[in-house]
Amino acid sequence: MKSALKTQVTTQILKLKYTMKAIVLVKDGRPDTAFEIQELPKPKAGKGEIVVKVSHFGLNYADIMARKGLYNDRPPLPCVLGYEVVGTVEEVGESVLGFAIGDYVVAFTQFGGYAEYAKTDARGAVRLSPGTDPSVATALATQYCTAWFAACHMVNLKAGDHVLVHAAAGGVGTALVQIAKSKGCIVFGTASSAQKLNYLKAQGVDYPINYKEKDFEKEINALLGAKKRLDVVFDPIGGKNFKRSMGLLGSGGRIVPFGASDWSASKGGFMDKLKLVFGFGFLHPIGLMMKSKGVIGVNMLRIGENKAEYLNQCLEEVYAHFQSNTLKPTVDSVWDVADLYKAHQKLEGRATIGKVVVKW
Repeated sequence: MKSALKTQVTTQILKLKYTMKAIVLVKDGRPDTAFEIQELPKPKAGKGEIVVKVSHFGLNYADIMARKGLYNDRPPLPCVLGYEVVGTVEEVGESVLGFAIGDYVVAFTQFGGYAEYAKTDARGAVRLSPGTDPSVATALATQYCTAWFAACHMVNLKAGDHVLVHAAAGGVGTALVQIAKSKGCIVFGTASSAQKLNYLKAQGVDYPINYKEKDFEKEINALLGAKKRLDVVFDPIGGKNFKRSMGLLGSGGRIVPFGASDWSASKGGFMDKLKLVFGFGFLHPIGLMMKSKGVIGVNMLRIGENKAEYLNQCLEEVYAHFQSNTLKPTVDSVWDVADLYKAHQKLEGRATIGKVVVKW
């Protein structure tokens, strides 16, 4: 009896040491049925990697798309979603410099963030000052780095630029507004409610537009007048929204698509795909050249995979501006792991302002 009990205790100790809890996406569909909490092996740090003991992780709209089976980059099921985590360094891999066990960090994860432990390329992490709010810090990775890379590296906003930010009350939208205002831009922002418009006004948006009540295209044309056009548009929606926004650009104008949330309302069938594609309209290099317009796509997964040094630079720059109080993330809500499905429901329903966070 004692031997059997000892074996059982030893097994449990080993299990605790080498396994972790993770929220696993087991099937496409509703958030209350698509996820399961499972025991999985803890990740091990490889060369150039660190393992983070996670206290908080963030949600992004790509998580909604992945859960619904509409995101091509999602790993095969079953899989663990999640693009960013905050916590302490648990393990440091070979050749990693600048990190030690116990460091408090925010880190990118190319999936795997919905877990008690997450592995990442060390170039996708930055040390946080003690006392930094972990909920706020989650926004600094995917959302603020997406905005920073788009606005500062790919577009290079300038003072006086007329800039349109779609979904401006969301996490990336908030970051884009703050970056644009810090550079002296004139900002137009779309949102879906009076509450969100008040938020945009507080963020410094010059022309908040409720796209459910007004045609943003007509509204902006009226505000600009006959001779003025937009310089930059940031669009996470896609489809017809992209095409209409493209028409608002003037010479030298650039549009930056960084998502296609319009796709999330579809069932993902062939006809839905055609509808989305045709909604974007047709672009030709000659037409872009003659009108001197540009389309610049941003996908931070590709940057993380192929240009990790860019990701590292963005994260360090974002964190520096966060510390100087230029960038101020807004946290919409913080949810316990058991209520992950509620967090998904809120984000999918476009009822959020700022970052949605989940804690262990």
